[in-house]
Amino acid sequence: MDKYRKISIELITRSVAYGAMDKRITKSGLAIILSGLSQFEKPSMMSEQYATDSESAAEVLWLAFMNGAIKEKVIADFGCGTGILGIGALILGAERVFFVDNDKNSIELARKNYQQHKERIRGRAEFIAADVSDFREKTDVVVQNPPFGTKMIHADREFLLKAFETADIVYSFHKASTGGFVRSISNDSGFVITLKLEFLLPLKRTLDFHKRRIKRIEVCCFRLEKSH
Repeated sequence: MDKYRKISIELITRSVAYGAMDKRITKSGLAIILSGLSQFEKPSMMSEQYATDSESAAEVLWLAFMNGAIKEKVIADFGCGTGILGIGALILGAERVFFVDNDKNSIELARKNYQQHKERIRGRAEFIAADVSDFREKTDVVVQNPPFGTKMIHADREFLLKAFETADIVYSFHKASTGGFVRSISNDSGFVITLKLEFLLPLKRTLDFHKRRIKRIEVCCFRLEKSH
């Protein structure tokens, strides 16, 4: 039995106020909004540009919000891709979000998605086309779905180490099979896993060699917190 607590956040359904118009939103409503964001037309296989699905993103962001890690917080979205995690955080009331990606096309896509929902958002968005290793700001929280390290060897390690430098609380997606690595590098960096959420991440057929329309892979989102 896994020693880390597993949570079903389907039980958290109450609505919260958000945005400049003080509207109301539920977790399912957030997922619907995020599902409408534009996706990669030609994702890079070598860069492991696998988009976070709207349901998983909404569950993690909703849980973070309910635990006080979103509203009025400064957040970094590392390897932002389409911007789904950062935009969701802004919709839930983040004060400021840094969208960081070394792919300029991803930054432009994230900016486009942000503009699409700007009227829902009160906080500030900053878009940075650079490697995460070059990021120098301090934030309250990092949210990230980094490369899994399958094609870009050790890329997941680089993202985690930068996240640990940047914030005391990190929400990070990884392949379930690398959980031992996440635990080890977190402990070595003075962080502890306080929560593990399990998902079957749907990967849509986007490249010619993909045989299935949708392939699901086992991933986990870890909540990592600096030990004091």
